[in-house]
Parts: sequence; C-alpha cells; structure tokens
Amino acid sequence: MAIQLFQARVEQVRDLTHDVRELVLRLLAPPKIDFKAGQFVSFEVIHPTLHRPVTRPYSIVSTPSRPDLITLLFNLVPGGPGSTYLFSLRLGDETRFKGPAGAFYVRDDPARDLLFVATGTGIAPIRSMIEDRLERGFERRVTLYWGLRSERDVYYQDELSAVAKRHPHFSYVITLSRPQAQWSGPVGRVTTLVEERLTSVKHLAVYLCGNSGMIRDVTALVNKKGLCPIYREKYYDDRGESPDD
Repeated sequence: MAIQLFQARVEQVRDLTHDVRELVLRLLAPPKIDFKAGQFVSFEVIHPTLHRPVTRPYSIVSTPSRPDLITLLFNLVPGGPGSTYLFSLRLGDETRFKGPAGAFYVRDDPARDLLFVATGTGIAPIRSMIEDRLERGFERRVTLYWGLRSERDVYYQDELSAVAKRHPHFSYVITLSRPQAQWSGPVGRVTTLVEERLTSVKHLAVYLCGNSGMIRDVTALVNKKGLCPIYREKYYDDRGESPDD
C-alpha cells in the first residue's frame, strides 16, 4: 500500500474519558483509504517549543470495511504537539494526514487462536484488528486483555460487550492497576492476567500493543509457556516516550 496524502473532514468528536478522545474523519480527497487493520496514519504538526514540523502517528481504530471513514483515538498530553492539535479540531474542520503505514496487523493464519494484550490507548489498533477478524468470519477463539489505571480511565466497555454478544468466541477482560474500592473486576497489571490465565500457547498467535514494560514482560511470560508467533507495537506518547505504567 502506497503512502498517500489525504484531506478529511471531522465527522464526529467523542470524549471517552477525562483525557481520551475519539475522532471520526470523513475522507474527502481521495475519498477512500485502503489499509490493513492495525495500521496508522500520521499528522505533521508544529512543535510548540522547537517551532518546527514534527510527525505524530495515530493508529486507526475503525475497520477497513468503511474506507470512507477512519476513527482515531488519542490521549491529551500537556504540551504534546500532536494531541494539542487533534484536540483543537471541531466538527466540520478539515485536516490532512499521510498513510497508511505500519507492519502491525493480523497475519492470516486460520489455525491459530488470537490473544491481544493492550495497555491504555494501545487498544486502538487492537480494536480494529479484533473487529476486522470477526467481520471476516474468523471462527477461532479471540481474547483481549486490557490494562488501565483506574475507573475513570475505562471506556469502550459497551462496545466490547456488544462484540462479545455477537461473537461468543470473543471474550475480553479489563484489569485496573490503581482501582478504587468499588471496582469489582480484576486488579493489577495486565501481565498478571497473562501469567494466571494463559495456560497454553499451542495454536496461538499473540499481539501486544502498549508501553515498553508490558511488551517486555508479556513477551517473556509467553515465551516461558512455549513458542508461538508474537507481534508487537510499542506505543509512545506525544512526547515520544513509552511510560512503563
């Protein structure tokens, strides 16, 4: 897929938490984008202190089945050039980006179950991957483990529950590392879920997206249980860092 320059219009803005926003863009020119679930697009923005253009990538949350629209997900990072720009966009605004790019996408292997592990907004490409596989009629087991900090950081529960109802072979678990007392779900880092619940890697492929610590630890845990394909996408924040929480 060749990288192209796209013109798009803001179709929808949705605040998911105190610092996470979802943006839906309608393609104008060209009117469609051909991408693989898990890939990203990039925006060129002016850095507020360096006063020069910098490039910031954002994974596509939506699936390739709607090539006229793409959905993006991002955190507001104080002083971050990319998120500051994207948070400034309003309904009807036009913007430009380049893409698609990236090698983090689901490999076609109908004989393997799929395990997806995400932290924070690392859910973006993974949600696209999961929904794309299920739209295509994938029949093997699909599991998502997603690590967040606290209740106020939780989103997409309704969407994931709806997917699970439509596809009984899909399941997901959200775990919080810093929950309040009223949280009734799993507690701890997402690595704990992998360690406790992953019993076998036979006929399994693993996809990891999030901070560097999670990717390192989950990779080690999976390798201890045996050999299977592991695909990784390290997520950096708007300052170019990959925090370990």
